[in-house]
Amino acid sequence: MEKPPAPQRFHLHLVSDSTGETLEAMAKAALVQFEEARAEKHIWPMVRTARQMERIMEFIEDRPGLVMYTLVNEDIRRELTRHCSALNIQHVSVLDPVISALGQFLGAQSRGLPGRQHEMDRDYFDRIDALHYTMAHDDGQMAHDLLSADIILVGVSRTSKTPTSIYLANKGFKTANIPFVPNAVLPPELYGPLNALVVGLTASPDRLVQVRTNRLRSMREAPSTAYVDMEAVKLEVLACRRLCSDNHWPVIDVTRRSIEETAAAILRLHSAREASSHQKEKE
Repeated sequence: MEKPPAPQRFHLHLVSDSTGETLEAMAKAALVQFEEARAEKHIWPMVRTARQMERIMEFIEDRPGLVMYTLVNEDIRRELTRHCSALNIQHVSVLDPVISALGQFLGAQSRGLPGRQHEMDRDYFDRIDALHYTMAHDDGQMAHDLLSADIILVGVSRTSKTPTSIYLANKGFKTANIPFVPNAVLPPELYGPLNALVVGLTASPDRLVQVRTNRLRSMREAPSTAYVDMEAVKLEVLACRRLCSDNHWPVIDVTRRSIEETAAAILRLHSAREASSHQKEKE
């Protein structure tokens, strides 16, 4: 049997004039496409002066690799590209194609201000407001106040309702989550007129039993209740699906989804709902 190829290790330098979060996320998204690659990341945030750039380039010269950057200041960019070219180090500005496309589409020129996405503008405060709402409406709390929600998650236990809600809140969506418990009455507000998208979350019984059993063991509780009984869990999942079907709520199976993937699916449903409402208003 052939041995799998050894991981390809390399230095990856991420240079930003802001926090570097955008750059790091883009690098992470690209790296997953190369399974054999093992990047040793060097993150250089808040680079605002030529002197800072010189020190960084001294480090990069000793550890050459790929340089990815988000620098809007032309002087700082010029320093980086000059040094990289002299050292024959590959470098790429990851936002240039996007900014260029936006400029062409809008017929305008970018303002070239670093860190604008992190300013405390209206969007920032909307996200903070959404996070406060979401934390206050976690696990069925304050169910009387669902009219302000953008998204409501209804799901069986251990389907990552809370982390998914927080992820959506960081995107600016006020998200409440309500647990589905067999034979328990759900808040009547859930069936009233709502502005929110209601989504059901389920998972395969096998997966739920596994996760719940591990949860009980970590809490030093005996895993011998209906909470982890396979037949009971199957009926629980079926009942949750039936509830969602009766109320025309879309259902997402999170068995093989990460929190990010679940949130992306929810946001697609939300966008489709918004588009449908907009179309009806036009008609």
